[in-house]
Amino acid sequence: MNAMVKRRVHVAAAAIISADGREVLIARRPSNVDHGGLWEFPGGKLAPYETGLEALKRELHEELGVEIRRAQPLIRIHHEYSDKHILLDVWQVHEFAGEPFGREGQAVRWVSMDELGKYPFPAANLPILRAVMLPTEFLITGEEADETRFLERLERALAEDRVRLVQLRDKALEETAYLARADSALALCRRYGARLVLNGEPSLLEAVDADGLHLTSERLMSLERRPLAEGKWLSASTHDRAQLARAHRIGCDFVTLSPLRTTPSHPEVAPIGWHDFQQLVEHAGMPVFALGGMTRHDANHARAVGAQGIASIRDFWK
Repeated sequence: MNAMVKRRVHVAAAAIISADGREVLIARRPSNVDHGGLWEFPGGKLAPYETGLEALKRELHEELGVEIRRAQPLIRIHHEYSDKHILLDVWQVHEFAGEPFGREGQAVRWVSMDELGKYPFPAANLPILRAVMLPTEFLITGEEADETRFLERLERALAEDRVRLVQLRDKALEETAYLARADSALALCRRYGARLVLNGEPSLLEAVDADGLHLTSERLMSLERRPLAEGKWLSASTHDRAQLARAHRIGCDFVTLSPLRTTPSHPEVAPIGWHDFQQLVEHAGMPVFALGGMTRHDANHARAVGAQGIASIRDFWK
């Protein structure tokens, strides 16, 4: 007997961000539909022959009375329900005309990024929540023996480049020195409203209350379950489809995927390239930062092929 063929539903959705970047607009689903009463990002199903952006423009006008002026791809999510396969084609709306309101009687609400996680969403929306709350640039710190110079470099990235997500990576440091540096780095990140993730074992977070942990690809592949509570960010380094699948399975919140280009630090490693990167990101199921030879000039290209943004050492660690 053949397995039931699931319906395939293609939906365009919008993360509409306020002008100051601090709030996002969400809407409550009517009580008489699937997942009624839960909150969602506004949007709807594509009509025949519509692109995702065309559908989004139509849906936002019909539902909220607004006109999209500028939007950018955010994330694409494939989600399996028992009776259907959903593709959520999510766009981040930066500029729009009109004051959004529920034209179909639905409740709509501006919610701060800090409060967003407190609202109940359908399971398919959860990766979108992470993508909305994450920035588009991810600094990976370089090695620096001198503590004063390290902190000067980090503060320059936070103050001048406005980096808001930092991974503290320095394999040359012993654990005691690493933890001391983590304390100083966390204080700086807190001052500038940035998040800090540590690179190493989960036990590091018992000593330094950073925002999360970054796993090496080797550590990632050794795990069968998430090693952190949900209140902390969990990220990982990935390089291929198997590692992306493992990261999704154990509940990583986001990952880096590398090397997109050949890099001076690993000239022997074949680059992924933009085409294969896009194919891998399409089914990742979580935000993915492009890593490997990336600069800020690549940010729009990376977003266009499905990345959350770029991760870099050299471009931010001047």
